[in-house]
Amino acid sequence: MGFLRIRTTVDERPGRLASLAAALADKGGNILGLSVQSDADGTVDEFVADIPAGPEAVREALEAAGGRRVQVVPATAHELTDEPTRALLLASRLRTMPWRLPEFLAELLRADDARWIYGEAVSDLPDPTLLVVPVAAKRAVRLRRAELPFTLTEAARAASFVRLAQPPVEQSAGEPVIRLSDGEEVTVRPLTSIYREAVRDLHDRCSPEARRFRYFTSMPALPARMFDRLCDRSRGHSIVGGHDGQVVAMASLMFTPDPGIAEMAFLVEDRWQGRGLGTALARSLVREARDLGYAEVRATMLSDNVRMRRLLLSLGATLGYTEDPGVIEARLPVGALASA
Repeated sequence: MGFLRIRTTVDERPGRLASLAAALADKGGNILGLSVQSDADGTVDEFVADIPAGPEAVREALEAAGGRRVQVVPATAHELTDEPTRALLLASRLRTMPWRLPEFLAELLRADDARWIYGEAVSDLPDPTLLVVPVAAKRAVRLRRAELPFTLTEAARAASFVRLAQPPVEQSAGEPVIRLSDGEEVTVRPLTSIYREAVRDLHDRCSPEARRFRYFTSMPALPARMFDRLCDRSRGHSIVGGHDGQVVAMASLMFTPDPGIAEMAFLVEDRWQGRGLGTALARSLVREARDLGYAEVRATMLSDNVRMRRLLLSLGATLGYTEDPGVIEARLPVGALASA
C-alpha cells in the first residue's frame, strides 16, 4: 500500500467526480483527502489516496473515467494533516517571523524551492511549475515545484498568505472615494434597496448601446427581480458609484457554482466612460473577490465591446471566445492582481 497525490482536470458536469472516485475504488484506493481547485484550463480535482496500484495504472484508470492531464506523484502520511489547521499554524509562525516568508510559502504549497527575487517579477516565458508571488514593489518570492504545476487557487492562497507579512492597509474613516483622471470624485457604496429609483434613473440616462453591452440587450429598465438579486448579499456583492446625488455607475461581483470563480459586470453612464471609473470599479471588485477567497474573476462581454476588452486586458486578463462567436470571456487571476 502507498500514498499518492493525484490531480486531474475535469469537465464540470454531474457525476464526473463520482466516476473518478469509482475508478480509484476499482484499483483498491481509499480516498483520504479531496480538494477542488480552479485553474486556467478548468476545474482540478486533487485526491490523496492510499492505493496499492502504481502511478501509471492510476493515471490510465482516471483518464478512462474522463480525467484530463492526470498527474500522480508519491505522497506521505504527513500530508494527511488537516489543511486549514496547517495553514493557520504557518500563518501564526509567519506573524512572528515574517523574514522567513519564502520558507513558509514553500511549506504551504509543498514547493521544492522558494527564494526572494528582486526587480521585475514577470516572466516572458510562463512556466506552470514556477509561481512568482509579488510581495512589494520590485520584490517577490519565486517558488518552484517540479512534479505538480501550480493552480490559480494556489496562487490565490499564496497571495493571501503574503498579506500577513505586509503592513496593514490604512482604512479611511469615510466612504471610499474614487478620484478620476480629470479630478472628479465618485463615492462608492454597497448597492441596497434604497438605490432602486437611482438605478432606474441610471438606466434611463444610459444609451441603448451601453445597456446592450451590460445586458446583451438594450434593456430599457432593470426588472425588479434582477435588482433584488443584485442586492442579495448571499448571491454576490454589488456597488454603486455616486456623484452629486446621482448614481453614475453600478458594478457587480456575482458568485458562481464553479469552485473559486466569481463573475463581474459593469454599467457606467456614457458621459462617465473613458475617465478611469470602470477600471477603478474593476479593481475594487477584484479586491473584494480576493477578500472573499476567490481564485479567479471572469467577465462575459460582447465581442464588439472594445472598451471593456481594453479595460480587462490592462488588468492582466486573458480573453477567449465562447461557443457563441459574438461573445468573449475574460479570465483574471485574483492572486496576481491583488498582490501587485
